[in-house]
Amino acid sequence: MTKIILVRHGHVPGISPERFRGRADIELTERGVAEARKTADWIARFWQPTIVYTSPMKRCRDTGAPIATRCGVDAQVIDDLNDIDYGDWQWQTHEAVAAESPALYRRWRTNPQWMRFPHGESFQDLVARAADALRLAIDRHPADTIVMVGHESINRAILLQVLDQPLSAYWKLVQDPCAINEIAGVDESVKVVGLNEATHLRL
Repeated sequence: MTKIILVRHGHVPGISPERFRGRADIELTERGVAEARKTADWIARFWQPTIVYTSPMKRCRDTGAPIATRCGVDAQVIDDLNDIDYGDWQWQTHEAVAAESPALYRRWRTNPQWMRFPHGESFQDLVARAADALRLAIDRHPADTIVMVGHESINRAILLQVLDQPLSAYWKLVQDPCAINEIAGVDESVKVVGLNEATHLRL
C-alpha cells in the first residue's frame, strides 16, 4: 500500500495581501523556515518515508529539504508538482486583478473548472499534472510511504481527485502553509486519511 504525506510549502511573501504567486520563485519567510523545521520533526516522528518529492519552486525545495534530512532520505524534484502558471496575473494582487479583469476573476473564484489564465495554464492543465504526480507515486512506490511537497493549487487538485469531487469544489479545500494531508491506498481504493492537519505548527 502506498502512503502519501502531502505537504504544502511553508509561509511565503504574497499570502497577505494575497498575490498570484505561481511560478515566482520566492523564498520562505522566517516563519516559513520555522514551519518547515517543525513539519520535518513531526513527519520524522510519525512516519518513515523512503523519499521526498518536491515542486521545482524554491519554497517547496526548502520545505522538503529538512524533511529529507531528518528522515535520512533523498529529495527529488518533480515538475508536475509545480504551482499553476498564472500567466499575466503572476505576482499581481487579487485586488488588482479583480479591478482590472472583474469577469475573468469572478470566473476563477466561482467556476475554476472553466478557467484559463491569460498566457498561462488552464485549470485542466493543473488537474492533469496532479493526476500524473499521483500516478507516479502509486506506480513507483506500491508499498512505501513517501512525502510530496507542493503548493496550495496542486495539492487541492490532487485531493479533489482522491476524494472523487467535482473540479468546481476546488475552493472548498483549505491548504494552509506546511499543513499535512495523508493519503493511503492502492489503485482500487485510495483514501484521504488526514486533511490540512496543522497541529504540529502550534506546539
